[in-house]
Amino acid sequence: MEGERLFEVEEFSVGYYGLCTAGGMLSAGITHLAITPLDVLKVNMQVDPLKYRGISSGLITLWREQGHSALWRGWSGKLFGYGVQGGFKFGLYEYFKRSYSELLVDQRRSVIFFLSGASAQVFADVALCPFEAVKVQVQTQPHFARGLTDGFRKLYVNEGLSGFYKGLFPLWGRNLPFSMIMFSTFEHSVDLMYRKVIQRRKEDCSRAEQLGVTCLSGYAAGSVGTVISNPADNIVSFLYNRKAETVRQAIKEIGLVNLFTRSLPVRITIVGPVVTLQWFLYDTIKVLTGLPTSGGLTRHEKDPNLLRQ
Repeated sequence: MEGERLFEVEEFSVGYYGLCTAGGMLSAGITHLAITPLDVLKVNMQVDPLKYRGISSGLITLWREQGHSALWRGWSGKLFGYGVQGGFKFGLYEYFKRSYSELLVDQRRSVIFFLSGASAQVFADVALCPFEAVKVQVQTQPHFARGLTDGFRKLYVNEGLSGFYKGLFPLWGRNLPFSMIMFSTFEHSVDLMYRKVIQRRKEDCSRAEQLGVTCLSGYAAGSVGTVISNPADNIVSFLYNRKAETVRQAIKEIGLVNLFTRSLPVRITIVGPVVTLQWFLYDTIKVLTGLPTSGGLTRHEKDPNLLRQ
């Protein structure tokens, strides 16, 4: 792997940010497409928890009542919607991390990671929201639409432009904390792995070792972020399926305890491996173009805590 490079890209150039955007788009789109059946189950568990009580029993119920095609309902929304979101999220995160590290010179790393993740996610969710609105209704209402194109048309006819963005604030409520925690956890996990476990600098490790660190850090980041974002994820599903008209009503209907626990096992089952695979594919693309794997800041040689680990 050491000598295999598709082409050279200069770090922090326009081409670099374009590559990060393309890498985020491919890694997020492919991984979210792969777990569509679990996502269909998750959404149905949130909307009808009495019927879909567990992962295995829920999948069997969906298969028995609606056929195997039901498990792939909304696949196009997963592929294109989360592909677009991933492109914005990863590409802008790299951009904001670099920009904030130069602008906020006296701030610690965690502040930079939180701000960068939040800033990137704001734009990523604006891009995702219309796809998510159609996807959720396609997955939970078998006769709503045949697919993404038909769903866009029908949603616009039924609810107008506002129908695509009525879940934007809950989506931010779900994804902003997730993104902030996910990126920060990833960055600190990478730092911890090199300093305490491997006890060597990233530059002194092989590409295979670096990608191993990426995978372990990605799984930790996905699992921690899932727990934080679960309440808002339940609210999003309720709003898009008209189980509630407002966020306050959704919270009341779901219940405070269920807000944190409903569909959490299936979300951890989904998100942990998905985030791991996203980071692996994303960093593999970087490695193949001669770039270092993700993690760390490049600034202030005077401060060893802010150097790239």
